Amino acid sequence: MAKQLQKNICEEHMFSSIFNKYSKDLHNFLYYKFGDQLNPKDKVQDAFIKLWENCKKVTPDKAKSYVFTTANNLMLNEAAHQKVVLKHQQTKPKKVTNENPEFLMQESEYNVKLQKALSNLTEAQREAFMMNRVEGKRFKEIAELLDISTKAVEKRIYGALEKLRKDIKEL
Repeated sequence: MAKQLQKNICEEHMFSSIFNKYSKDLHNFLYYKFGDQLNPKDKVQDAFIKLWENCKKVTPDKAKSYVFTTANNLMLNEAAHQKVVLKHQQTKPKKVTNENPEFLMQESEYNVKLQKALSNLTEAQREAFMMNRVEGKRFKEIAELLDISTKAVEKRIYGALEKLRKDIKEL
């Protein structure tokens, strides 16, 4: 029986007839089930390669179920792999910078100086300065919000800048 099996499916003409008979149906099955993104044509080829490699173990009457099961499993494996790839792409990398520790320390010290200098401003100067520099408001908008003249806003902001320059030498 083993010799007959070997003759049957391992012969090129028998294998070709099985390929011609089932390859289109197998492709359509995979395409309808999984779509085109996972390359059903490749999986059909891979399933028939596995059939050829195992031709001595598979009987001709089991060839159809063998290639369909193999191709389906290949597609499921590919779908699982794509999920892992997608999950990996969606994870954000940890915050990595190429800044050296000295720069980070200087930045930290500068922020401390800036906060201290801002706290030394009068409340009117700090309010006008923060509205202009942080919130991006124009002098006219600040004047309307604070119910003062545009000239008063200019004076407050320029006064704040002068104090900041004096308190922070790096500025």
